[in-house]
Amino acid sequence: MSLRRPLGAGAVLAIVLAALNLRPGVVAVSPLLGEILAEEGLSATAGGVLTTLPVLCFGLLAPVAPLLARRVGLERALFGSLLLLCAGFAVRLVPGLGALLVGTLAVGCAIGLGNVLLPALIKRDFADRVGLMTGLYSMALSGGAALAAGLTVPLATATGMDWRATLASWGLLAVVGAAVWAPRALRGSRSVAPLRPVGATAADAVRSVWRSPLAWAVTVLMGTQSLSFYAVNAWLPEIFVASGRSVAVGGWLLALTNLLGIVGSFVAPVLAGRMRRQRAIGVVIVALITTGLLGLILAPEVAVLWVVLLGLGQGGGIALALTLMALRTENATRTSELSGMAQSAGYVLAACGPLGLGVAHDATGSWTLPLVLLVGASLVQGVAAWFAGRDEIVR
Repeated sequence: MSLRRPLGAGAVLAIVLAALNLRPGVVAVSPLLGEILAEEGLSATAGGVLTTLPVLCFGLLAPVAPLLARRVGLERALFGSLLLLCAGFAVRLVPGLGALLVGTLAVGCAIGLGNVLLPALIKRDFADRVGLMTGLYSMALSGGAALAAGLTVPLATATGMDWRATLASWGLLAVVGAAVWAPRALRGSRSVAPLRPVGATAADAVRSVWRSPLAWAVTVLMGTQSLSFYAVNAWLPEIFVASGRSVAVGGWLLALTNLLGIVGSFVAPVLAGRMRRQRAIGVVIVALITTGLLGLILAPEVAVLWVVLLGLGQGGGIALALTLMALRTENATRTSELSGMAQSAGYVLAACGPLGLGVAHDATGSWTLPLVLLVGASLVQGVAAWFAGRDEIVR
């Protein structure tokens, strides 16, 4: 019986730090969105465009990540993405709507690369502990989102910084992450031999993934859970403000959602890694999300209960999607290809969330229809989870 090698503390820390940087650049905008829209004279639809841009970048950059990793190595590609993230935060400091958009695009591109590269690195270096490491990675994702949601407004209040400086301050976390990854990038990347038929090219392998029904189930699961997550993180504070709560309370309730997401992010992949089929986990996750959304529509006065359920479900949803990318593939190369597909098409679908909710709100003057649309997305997520949770491998 082979013994598992111990987890390397340095490798785990590097992964966690990189993952912590994959949400603040997007989530920190939400508590400040009302101030940004007021200063720039933008509508809710325009605010939806602003919060949609980075998610759209996630989808457009996802196919590039596996190609970049093959060319320069996983470690160097991740280091480059963190440097780009630092640059995006810095550009947001420049006055003007144009600089805000350019900085947001840079942030979105950087995070889009990291979204694909980190799951592939986990599959390569921790193939015998995919569930545990994906749990830690997902916890860090939710933790970064929770920090950004809960601390952005208090940080601005305590320091007196305007919204540009407050957003840029999250770039310090990206600087720390880049510093940790710099020596790993300098050492280069350990290669992984792809398990492909003799004569098959990388393009052949990528095309075969896009033809797989199982891969499409994972992709739809990734897209619908991401649509729900980014739509909620973009508009939840504004939904609570519309119901009479303060901006600070809306930010804290969003933070609570993401804090509970940490629990779901850890539990779901650990359980999924021990099961041959993950259908039951997918059903429970969708039930939590759907109940939370319906509660916000029917009984908004009990907001804390609904955001707890919503947070548990959304944290589990992203973790399950990431875990299935590894469990449904046979090696790191194939994981990178499936991850690229799922996050490319999935995030393009997810980009409809923040924008769609903004348009629906402008059209109706209410948040009821937007929340009903999210309930519909969660039901589609349940169907995708059922098919993606079967015990098969993407061939």
